[in-house]
Amino acid sequence: MSQGSNFVDYVKINCRSGHGGAGSSHLHRDKFTAKGGPDGGDGGRGGHVIVKGNAQLWTMLHLKFRKHVIAGNGDSGGSSLRTGKTGRDEILEVPLGTIARNAETGEILFEITKDGETRILTEGGRGGQGNWHFKTPTLQTPRFSQPGEEGKEEWNVLELKILADVGLVGFPNAGKSTLLSVVSAAKPEIADYAFTTLVPNLGIVAYRDNRSFVMADIPGIIEGASQGKGLGIRFLRHIERNSVLLFMIPADTSRTIKEEYSILLRELNEYNAELMHKPRVLAITKSDMLDEELLQEMKKEVPANVPCVFISSVAQKNINELKDMLWAAINQQIG
Repeated sequence: MSQGSNFVDYVKINCRSGHGGAGSSHLHRDKFTAKGGPDGGDGGRGGHVIVKGNAQLWTMLHLKFRKHVIAGNGDSGGSSLRTGKTGRDEILEVPLGTIARNAETGEILFEITKDGETRILTEGGRGGQGNWHFKTPTLQTPRFSQPGEEGKEEWNVLELKILADVGLVGFPNAGKSTLLSVVSAAKPEIADYAFTTLVPNLGIVAYRDNRSFVMADIPGIIEGASQGKGLGIRFLRHIERNSVLLFMIPADTSRTIKEEYSILLRELNEYNAELMHKPRVLAITKSDMLDEELLQEMKKEVPANVPCVFISSVAQKNINELKDMLWAAINQQIG
């Protein structure tokens, strides 16, 4: 199985929570008591469908074929004020950065960002109250109790936004996958044609003194991605969670560096203006093909307001300088 088929960042699941158990309408009887008062216990609550964060997961592949999730029903209450057993909860483990939304309305319900964090996705029905709740001075022996509350059935969507320190932003074939393969242990597919990367790849980049940071190679943006062209919005959403954006423009671009940079910025701005506040670093890739004269000419084209470095992943040119710039940007963001 290729990484493409292993990486699942969107699942739609039918969630059914458990019904609450009925309350008991038992009246106390024993060998000393012929006509005792009410002692019917409450019904147990129905099972919840729960989402739990797991830092060891990077994908929702394990949920891909789980279309229906059904929690257990609560048991009925018993005599002697015994509460019925709670229905079995169904727990769905998800990667950090997962958003839950209602499939019908599109409303965002919550986001999971911490390891071990649990949130109720579909709440189980409450258990019914036993007859002892209804005893009053004028009604000493109520012979009725509450039924349990029905569970809920609903379609929900779980959607992953990757949590990474650095997100690679660039048009198809800008050299993003090649860079990731050089600076980390990730082995993305690399070929000289547009849209080789159909899913985000993640890599751990080793830095000085045993430090490291996470880099995400996001599928190439094309003009119009914010309107859903090409691979569009489905992949732009991954950029939202990265703390630093590394813009990559190849030295052999048919446009000027400024033009290509401004198109990339425009796409991000149209998709989500908040992305414009993230720290940026600019890398001009494939610069091993430039002679000194051409390099100096191209340096004049670089936008003034962004740290920039000319690199070559293949020739390992300026890779350490790039890591230094990214580390500085990440830590400036954290600070």
